Amino acid sequence: MDFTKWKWTREPKGCEIFEDRIEIVTKPHTDLWQRTYYHFQNDNAPVFQMETEEQYFSFVVKTDFQESHHRFDQCGIVMYLDSENWLKASVEYENESGQHLGSVVTGEGYSDWATTVIDASVKTMWYRFSRREDDYRIECSRDGRIFEQMRICHMQKGKGKIQFGIYACSPEESSFRAVFSNIMLMDCQWEAHDGQQPDMKL
Repeated sequence: MDFTKWKWTREPKGCEIFEDRIEIVTKPHTDLWQRTYYHFQNDNAPVFQMETEEQYFSFVVKTDFQESHHRFDQCGIVMYLDSENWLKASVEYENESGQHLGSVVTGEGYSDWATTVIDASVKTMWYRFSRREDDYRIECSRDGRIFEQMRICHMQKGKGKIQFGIYACSPEESSFRAVFSNIMLMDCQWEAHDGQQPDMKL
């Protein structure tokens, strides 16, 4: 992976880029969220992405968040198109007993959040982000071999050229080091649907 072609959309407190991994140190009070339920907007998380027009591919990364320790500390994958259209997936620290594994899809300025609670002892997680034109799938894995689907979504602004990559942030008064490794770009691992056929267009 050639990280020299990746670009920052806001830089973190600190970052080290190696051949085999990226380490990001988060800034306090950084997050990605738009409006829904909480009514606030926060659009200042560090995002490091590559750009592509490829319509079919999968992107894999392992996240290591051994140092996350404060409520809402998080790191994961992201496709950040603009401030009101993006998606992300991460493990978000809650407390000493639990944390949230989940994903957020934001379209036209409103975010949702789909989550499940996992044990706080989990400190690594793999993600696989796949594209089929303007439809997307996010998967997660504990071991990097068996991936489980988290979400399928359509992005109205997800056609043509997109940006995708990694992010890390600390929404409250916190900072931690997130490590991203095993970063791979590959042929699309999301197979074409072989069930019910599309509706006929009249």
